Amino acid sequence: MPEPTTLLVIAKEPLPGRAKTRLAPAFTEHGAAALAAAALTDTLRAVLAAPARRRVLVLDGSPGPWLPGPEEGGDRIEVVPQGAGGLDERLAAAFARCDGPALLVGMDTPQLTPRLLAPATRADAWQRCDAWFGPAADGGFWALGLAEPDPALLRGVPMSTAATGAAQRARLLAAGLRVQDLPELRDVDEPGDAAAVAAQAPAGLFATEHARLLRLPRPSSARPADRDPGAARR
Repeated sequence: MPEPTTLLVIAKEPLPGRAKTRLAPAFTEHGAAALAAAALTDTLRAVLAAPARRRVLVLDGSPGPWLPGPEEGGDRIEVVPQGAGGLDERLAAAFARCDGPALLVGMDTPQLTPRLLAPATRADAWQRCDAWFGPAADGGFWALGLAEPDPALLRGVPMSTAATGAAQRARLLAAGLRVQDLPELRDVDEPGDAAAVAAQAPAGLFATEHARLLRLPRPSSARPADRDPGAARR
């Protein structure tokens, strides 16, 4: 019997100059892209290890070597293109692809684990709620689950602000949905975020790549990654 929840990962192809640009002053554009690729791989591995009806990567760009191989179950990941428009429209379009309960996550939380996803992926996940909401420490959100995916619940929500999470959660409540919260997580946007998340999940590929980059000479203008507190915004 298939599990009820579809897991969506919305992501950008980790290319130098396009991915994690706020990390570039400390790690260079190529280093920032390497961290983004590692974060995406860790995220996809967590999604593969969690029970799901479908696993869909909603990608801006093309698949690369960061996609887990068949030996890790990567062939169970459907790769589809992102829709057009702002982030709210692209998130709405991702949910529009689903015909049943769906949980969407991004690529900014490589500390993600199947255990963190468990409340929204177990067989009884939707018996007592209509939506799952995972707040991010920067005021955004790292996860959003809908029992009945409705793109209208996302369109028009202001994105990339310190109030994004509050606005999105308020939209769910205004629609009369019963909302359950997942644990708060920290997005990786600034060097300080990268250091904190690497320390939180030391066994992950992201932590390994972060440690490797710290051993390399950095540009003279770079700030030490462990001294920048960050000001993450989704």
